[in-house]
Amino acid sequence: MADVSQARAHMPEGTNEVINRRSLTASNKRLAELLRPGLSVLDVGCGSGAITVGMAEAVGPQGEAIGVDVNERLISDANRQHAKPDGSLRFEVADIYALPFKERFDVVTAARVLQWLARPEEALQQIVEAAKTGGQVLVLDYNHEKIAWEPEPPAAFRRFYEQFLKWRADSGMRNGIADELARMFEAAGLSDIVVTVQSETTRRGDPGFDQGAGIGIWAEVAASRGHQLVADGYLTEAERSAAEASYRSWVATEAVSQTMYLLAVEGKRA
Repeated sequence: MADVSQARAHMPEGTNEVINRRSLTASNKRLAELLRPGLSVLDVGCGSGAITVGMAEAVGPQGEAIGVDVNERLISDANRQHAKPDGSLRFEVADIYALPFKERFDVVTAARVLQWLARPEEALQQIVEAAKTGGQVLVLDYNHEKIAWEPEPPAAFRRFYEQFLKWRADSGMRNGIADELARMFEAAGLSDIVVTVQSETTRRGDPGFDQGAGIGIWAEVAASRGHQLVADGYLTEAERSAAEASYRSWVATEAVSQTMYLLAVEGKRA
């Protein structure tokens, strides 16, 4: 997962805390609908393993859930906190471009992972090969170009977000990966392709609305990753600082909602 390793350095500070608060039913609803007792499932790019735990609960002790990630520290922590003595839930360090599994799982999933890769087609091929014949592949990801705020955030922040997307694209990441997934599934030979909208909306009054797990995440991005954009010449420090300050003020006084465009795409291995 060389690209993911680099991309994790690109993720804003506090991202792990956001990931740790996610759950299967709230954060990958379509996958939760597909899982049932006795299935084997592989979670590619599992991070802290918070969602993998939900997968293990869904397939039960007669099933199997394995989470893989490039980050050795996250895998060590996940095994220490979540792994089951009987091996029905465990975590392994693995490279998404060379997964150590072939025709092994009933369900293989990658959630919010391909958006960080420069070669997502190659990664998807590995994901497909890890599934059994007739097994399901499910990928969940964003189109960052279709984020929607109500009302529009300040011009200084919109300038920041525009440059943030340019910086990502110049680094090889695909901002609109969600809308490419169905085509990628077809090219990978998957059949029975289904696309499910899972967009994430947070509204004023929701728990954590103004925090890093809600609309406030972009203030954290501007405060942390924004400095990398300045160093790389995409913004001046004055522009970064103005974006952060104006966005925080907007969240506190004007923001009504944010919708992150998110799709779940599934297909069957022929």
